[in-house]
Amino acid sequence: MRGPHNILRLVRTLATLERTGAIGQVLAAMDAPPRLRAVARILGWPFKWLGLKGDPSLPPTTRALTALGPAYIKFGQILSTRPDIVGDELADQLRYLQDKLPPFPVSVARAMIEEELAQPVDTLFSAFSEPVAAASIAQVHRARLAGTGEDVAVKVLRPGIERAFRRDIDAFWFAARAIETLSPSSRRLRPMDVIAHFEGVVMGELDLRLEASAAAEFAANTEGDAGFRVPKPIWSLSSRNVMTMGWAEGVPLADNAALDAAGHDRVALGARVLQLFLSHALRDGFFHADMHQGNLKVGPDGSIIAYDFGIMGRLDEYTRRVYAEILFGFIKKDYRRVAEVHFEAGYVPADRDIDEFARALRVVGEPIFGMEASRISMARLLAYLFEVTEKFGMQTRTELILLQRTMVVVEGVARGLDPHINIWQVARPIVEDYIKTNIGPRALLRDLMQTARVLGRFGPKLPALVEAQLVRQSRPPAEPPRAVHPLVWMGAGAGLVLLGVVAGGLL
Repeated sequence: MRGPHNILRLVRTLATLERTGAIGQVLAAMDAPPRLRAVARILGWPFKWLGLKGDPSLPPTTRALTALGPAYIKFGQILSTRPDIVGDELADQLRYLQDKLPPFPVSVARAMIEEELAQPVDTLFSAFSEPVAAASIAQVHRARLAGTGEDVAVKVLRPGIERAFRRDIDAFWFAARAIETLSPSSRRLRPMDVIAHFEGVVMGELDLRLEASAAAEFAANTEGDAGFRVPKPIWSLSSRNVMTMGWAEGVPLADNAALDAAGHDRVALGARVLQLFLSHALRDGFFHADMHQGNLKVGPDGSIIAYDFGIMGRLDEYTRRVYAEILFGFIKKDYRRVAEVHFEAGYVPADRDIDEFARALRVVGEPIFGMEASRISMARLLAYLFEVTEKFGMQTRTELILLQRTMVVVEGVARGLDPHINIWQVARPIVEDYIKTNIGPRALLRDLMQTARVLGRFGPKLPALVEAQLVRQSRPPAEPPRAVHPLVWMGAGAGLVLLGVVAGGLL
């Protein structure tokens, strides 16, 4: 499915952005260079007639993304949390994508629930509402359990959503392969690996059983966190396409006017949402990776309530320590140590100059300190950080993509609540606490004890393993495999091209 027919899909994407007027709005909001704006318009204009029309009642960018499909909507949801990158006006327009998309009929949702749970909806629930929220992948209904009368949220996947996502992802695969082929310098960004990571995340989000499992684990991890709540899933009423969990009553975190009217302290909420994310990432190594305003509410008691656990991130202990040391180095303005951590972790090739890298990092970090937060241009900082990574040959770390993306989103949510928030001051106590507990002599002793326990479990097998390794080394080397004739490779390549053309014609 990743054949040449995807060229048409990518052309249609650019044509849709041009037809709806979104391409000019986005590039202007991001303060793109005039030359880039001109090139985009020149490339898009001849194919404008191929673009999707979308809903004319929506603003240009929202109209384009909703017309293009769920994968593009996901991208818009991320941008909606970053008014410092795309501007306040565009960010407000894109918040529509978080939970206000057109719903599918309640009759279709009821039929899906009955098929999945093998019981009539009226038997399971004494009340079942029209959709109360609709996003790119699923919509939510409020219901009341028959018998207990407990209010619950019932999440139902959109019909045909998996096929729609696979169609978009196929086009992304084609684009990534073309980029790597036509621009060898882009390979350090590992576009193919990035798309593979994105595909894995999205496909996991399309199985609500996995989301229910994530919600249960996340609720257990955060049970002791003050000012934070996670509704628990109801397993007997959940399946692949349907998930039922406790109802979360509260004010949407995106509605500043309602938060103010309810008497909530937005400055405190902004700090708490950032600190909670860091705690979950560093302390637990398991964090909510889709923490935009549409997935957060504030309860009557002031607690932040999280829901929608389709995208979760997980970090191993070593990555957590690296991440904490990098953050701590920036907080302490110890750019030499930040540079050393990058080299120690293998994020920067060993043949590069560590002192030059430290100087480059100082240019990234210094503008943040001593400057009023609302004056910091994250767009310029991100642009310079990209230049730094290119100069020093840093490759994209796919295991950190979700963490970096979520950090950007959470910072955007915090700034939406408090435009003057200083992310480094807010992060400092969380990072310092993790450093004290997990880096130093006490942590080294704990690691050694854990290593001893692992060796103890495998102790009886060690002699056999050593003997097997010695036997393998004493054997003569095997005959190298025969090379495949170039004509075979050419035939296989021609077959793949033909298959792509046929598939493109069928679609």
